[in-house]
Amino acid sequence: MSEADKPVQRSAADLLALDEQFCFALYSASHAVTKTYKPLLDQLGLTYPQYLVMLVLWEQDAILVKEIGSRLFLDSGTLTPLLKRLESNGLVERRRDPHDERQVRISLTSAGRQLRSRASSVPQQMFCATGKDAPTLIALRQALSSVRDSMLKTIDEADAAAR
Repeated sequence: MSEADKPVQRSAADLLALDEQFCFALYSASHAVTKTYKPLLDQLGLTYPQYLVMLVLWEQDAILVKEIGSRLFLDSGTLTPLLKRLESNGLVERRRDPHDERQVRISLTSAGRQLRSRASSVPQQMFCATGKDAPTLIALRQALSSVRDSMLKTIDEADAAAR
């Protein structure tokens, strides 16, 4: 085991220090990111969660609500109000799936597709706002995705064991 892999010995007080918490670093970074997005997305008439939905639809149009939820790790109770607002703003259409009436399929409208070009500068503006280089941000994104996946696996295993 290398020195970098060895656990660091800390006192109980240190373990409970706010600045030592991984979760707080993640939470506060997330808060800073969404605050930075806000003025950019205000120009598009979108909230951050609506922007995430639109990103999914710009990748793949005409998909089921459950597929959007799966991509965004959101349940239908959280997603439905977002989709209704996007629909009332003329960006998406919600329709029952012709193959399964229980499912709702979400499609971009012409305005929703046109919004994509207006949003195309947002990723570059966010990249610049970080003050970090591309390799650093790519490594960070990969590390965070790995942490998320590990934690979801742990949750799934605990849920399975509880059954």
